[in-house]
Amino acid sequence: MNKLTDSQIEDFQIQLLNWYDINKKPLPWRKTKAPYQIWISEIMAQQTQVETVIPYYERFMTKYPTVESLAQADDAELLKMWEGLGYYSRVRNLKLAAQQMIRDFDGQFPSDLTDILSLKGIGPYTAAAIASISFNLAEPAIDGNLMRVTSRLFELDSDISKSNARKSFDEVLRPLISSERPGDFNQALMDIGSQICTPKIARCEICPLNQYCQAYKEGTQLNFPVKTKKIKQTEHFFAAFAAQNSLGEWYLEKRPEQGLLADMWLFPMTELTKAEFNQASTDGTSKRPKISESIGKINFVSNYKHVFSHQKWNIALFSCQIEEKFEVSELLLDENKKWIKDLSQIPLAGPQVKLFEILNKN
Repeated sequence: MNKLTDSQIEDFQIQLLNWYDINKKPLPWRKTKAPYQIWISEIMAQQTQVETVIPYYERFMTKYPTVESLAQADDAELLKMWEGLGYYSRVRNLKLAAQQMIRDFDGQFPSDLTDILSLKGIGPYTAAAIASISFNLAEPAIDGNLMRVTSRLFELDSDISKSNARKSFDEVLRPLISSERPGDFNQALMDIGSQICTPKIARCEICPLNQYCQAYKEGTQLNFPVKTKKIKQTEHFFAAFAAQNSLGEWYLEKRPEQGLLADMWLFPMTELTKAEFNQASTDGTSKRPKISESIGKINFVSNYKHVFSHQKWNIALFSCQIEEKFEVSELLLDENKKWIKDLSQIPLAGPQVKLFEILNKN
């Protein structure tokens, strides 16, 4: 537990912020304190590596530079901008939150922590990050990096997989956070967590806080943070059918409005048992797709595995030939089933992008 004196806390802040001034990551959203930009970057960085986020962030800010432009965004275009980042509920919530700001805050980003928390899709960490960086509020932004660094600094044994862990970390960090530079304080600890105090390697010899680190003194760095095992992923098996007509159009189907990959486009897929999947992978046979009235020969292409947070999809990909006697117009299509040539006009699910890559290689 944190037992630092006032003078030690002051020195702690100085050591940390001096290190940050020299070593901070050169990220585009660190060139501003504007809450809109900070918000977008924080939402994008959830469950996503920072290096992956940068080009998405830059394109997004060009397309939607203001709260108003985001609030009025076309849903399909918005999903297309997010394509490849995954966890698509994040971008849907961005639009809803922008509309909240238009409706409840005169189009301005609220500066009060409670108001920030009222926005759709913003939780305690994101609210604290925006509040500290954009509005200079001394709020600890407690994410995975801060939990890991703090747990090692003070050998804090709160189980970070438990919902009440955040309170324990807040109690330790709140007396430590700089009131003059709270945003930099939070970001400095984040950078230490990503560059020095990493999950599997603790580079304590170059850490600016090693003199305060109890785990370093005791040699217990890798015992922290305490975390119970994650819920096991459920495994699912599918056959995906890639059908292309003489016009070069692909047959795709839209996912339901709710649930995993909502509103994204995919090849038609049939769920299989594990035994059926293994057979399909071995001898290239599978259940026929729902568009079978126009499908001729089916050829096995390859297997592909896509991992979500709680699900693992095993996909056997098949290419399909369209029988000449069937006209495309004879397929009973609706707004959720289309023959599409220009794929840039629709939001493709992450697995779908990979399936197209596999087809191109083959």
